[in-house]
Amino acid sequence: MTNLQSKVRETIRRYEMFSSGDRVLVAVSGGPDSVALLHLLSGLKGELGLSLEMAHLQHGIRGAESRQDALFVAGLAERLALPFHLREVNLPRTRAERGKGNIEAMGRDERYRFFAALAEERGIQKVATAHTRDDQVETLLMWLMRGSGKRGLGGMPPVRRLIPTKEPALGGAILVRPLIEVSREEVVNFLAAEGLESRTDKTNLDPVPLRNWIRLRLLPQVRAKFDPAVDERLAHLADILREEDQTLDRMARQDLELVLREKNLMRDSFLQLDRAMQRRLLRLWLGATLGDIRGFGFQDVEEALRFIESGPPQGRLSLGRGWELVKQYGAVYLEKRRKKQRPACYSYDLPRRGELVISEAGMKVQSSPSISSPDTRPRDSLEAVFDLASLPETLTVRNFRHGDRFQPLGMKGHKKLKDLFIEKKVPLAVRATLPLFMAGGEILWIPGYGRSDVAKVGAETREVLRIRVEFYDR
Repeated sequence: MTNLQSKVRETIRRYEMFSSGDRVLVAVSGGPDSVALLHLLSGLKGELGLSLEMAHLQHGIRGAESRQDALFVAGLAERLALPFHLREVNLPRTRAERGKGNIEAMGRDERYRFFAALAEERGIQKVATAHTRDDQVETLLMWLMRGSGKRGLGGMPPVRRLIPTKEPALGGAILVRPLIEVSREEVVNFLAAEGLESRTDKTNLDPVPLRNWIRLRLLPQVRAKFDPAVDERLAHLADILREEDQTLDRMARQDLELVLREKNLMRDSFLQLDRAMQRRLLRLWLGATLGDIRGFGFQDVEEALRFIESGPPQGRLSLGRGWELVKQYGAVYLEKRRKKQRPACYSYDLPRRGELVISEAGMKVQSSPSISSPDTRPRDSLEAVFDLASLPETLTVRNFRHGDRFQPLGMKGHKKLKDLFIEKKVPLAVRATLPLFMAGGEILWIPGYGRSDVAKVGAETREVLRIRVEFYDR
């Protein structure tokens, strides 16, 4: 067994990458790293009890060279007598049809979806990719320059779910990186010692993409300024930050349970947390609700925190991907952005006996006159009783209008209905459709929130009109 095989075996053991009996899909591009990974796992499969298969995505970015890569990998599979799976796509054409998109990101997404579908179809538990310590260092520096927090600076985890999205059918397999502690130099030396050939992807020599620039221009200067061991130190830094991030995540998940009520954030409890924990907790909540937080950067999270903390007690903040953060007094929740529509105005005559359905409010109204008695009183806030003789012949039911006022029970003056809604913390969406029971120009009753002094039942009352409302699912 070579030194590199021993090192990879130790990495596999440390991170518990495989279990005996695992079916493993090895992602092979044909480059040096993936060829080394394939042969290393092939040499360890008997000892570890693994069953190997190979997969290659021919992305079409380099034309004939891409096709030659696919043929090369197919030849490897034949020599090693391993099942081989090939998928051919044309990413340049796909991007041209879309009119936008980062072709590297498109290739990565297409590759992982291919692996996930294969894993589902073939009953494969693990997908092994050939990311090395050099890739880890490059990733850390990329995220550092983008201003990332611990999550990005932790780099690539040695083990994670293959597709951490809301697609459960494609997220069952586990992604493992057995070469994550191996340098690219060690890979090259291993291939030379074993007499193994590999393919060269010329796009990796283009210094324009950020990752290539870091590898070709920045890191050589950093190594020259410090020493070659800087890679190892940066890789250790990524490990430390990733482990700290995981610990903080566990703490945040415990806090999240304390500030959630029916998937809504409770604003007062949330604001009692430290700012750093608020930031982390908000990202966890967004991820749990939306499936992932792609497209939500640091500034988006900061803007959301300012919105929750300050400003009016009710409001909406537009987020990315068609979502809005909604604040209604003590609760904060997520909602799909709706097309702005003016609430429909409605007005109905209320029969003195019978049922009225108000579809705009999702409410049924029952009204009936009866003889007054000493125990004539409403049963709850969804019922009201009025002196029938004090009412006009026709009552109406309508929704809120700007400038509405009413005379609260026991008061002589009038009060703005808007002020009542604010005091009672009535959500804006409820205000728009809530039925108001009218006697001419006077508001008699706002179900659930208050009634007026008009037509109140007294000692002289002989007949009453009892009105009851109930909500139904629209």
